[in-house]
Amino acid sequence: MRFGLYSSIADPPGGEDLASRVEEVVEEAQSAEEHGFDSIFFGEHHQDKDGFLPSPLIVASAVAGATRRLNVGTSVILLPLHHPVHLAEDVVTLDVVSRGRIVLGVGIGYQAADFQAFGVPMEDRVTLFEEGIEVIRRCWTGETFSFHGKHHHLHDIRVRPAPYQQPSPPLWIGASTFSGARRAGRLADAFVAGPSTNLERTLRLVDSYRKAAMAAGREPQVILMRDAWVAPSRAEAEEVYGGEVLDAYKYYWQAGLAEFKSIESESEFTLDRIAPDRLIIGGPEECVTEFKRWSQAVGTDYFLLRLRQAHSGGPPHQKIMDAIRLFGEQVIPNCQ
Repeated sequence: MRFGLYSSIADPPGGEDLASRVEEVVEEAQSAEEHGFDSIFFGEHHQDKDGFLPSPLIVASAVAGATRRLNVGTSVILLPLHHPVHLAEDVVTLDVVSRGRIVLGVGIGYQAADFQAFGVPMEDRVTLFEEGIEVIRRCWTGETFSFHGKHHHLHDIRVRPAPYQQPSPPLWIGASTFSGARRAGRLADAFVAGPSTNLERTLRLVDSYRKAAMAAGREPQVILMRDAWVAPSRAEAEEVYGGEVLDAYKYYWQAGLAEFKSIESESEFTLDRIAPDRLIIGGPEECVTEFKRWSQAVGTDYFLLRLRQAHSGGPPHQKIMDAIRLFGEQVIPNCQ
């Protein structure tokens, strides 16, 4: 199995220096590289006091410069908010700078504030997204092309430099809806299943993705993002991580995400109800067992672990460093 981190940088409370949070994330990435992780990814939001970033590629570039082997990526950039030629150029530049360590993960977006920040009609997001992917892929061929769609009219475009990775950097789609999973099957090199879906819903999403990928002649590749935490004991893992992840899920519930529509009140957000078949949390042996169970059930060997929660920035940095080390020493080697 391969493991990556999914990270974030929340606005710190009490006037703490935000740059110090960035330094913590870079240090966590360096530790992840040292302890056998494959990658680190960052997401995007706007006009929201969360830990997602308005410019995730900038932090990915900082991490790439501070590491030598670790892959860096986005999961996800909100593609409808970006001009696809500009994004293609930014990604291919980082691909060259990092010597082929960039993965572009894109999503369609679900928060109205993201679209309002740029005056982009949310009702156009599907066509913007699909046109954007076509334009990016054509930019990465290195050949001159023209494109005429609903939103983009391009003439004699040729992007330089050529990608370091051949034929191009991987392009992944993250989604938590069935339409999004099918879209990933048609258009993407891999599907990233969101962290808050339970196993039953994840299996259904992955099945929709695989069917669409095979119909499109694509080789399916599934990436599982998971909220996960390892500690010397289950009790300690719950104490450090439980409150952080429950706060994140309350946010998603308030935002209307499909996987939490069955929950009627905030009081239902307890670990006893939420954790089973959703979180991977506990001591090293328990985490190894759960990763193997999810891997076998879903048919994937790639996990992105969300240790640092977006809306709080926690758990504390030193606890995250301890968890990375424990994953690297006692979990990852036993999942191979």
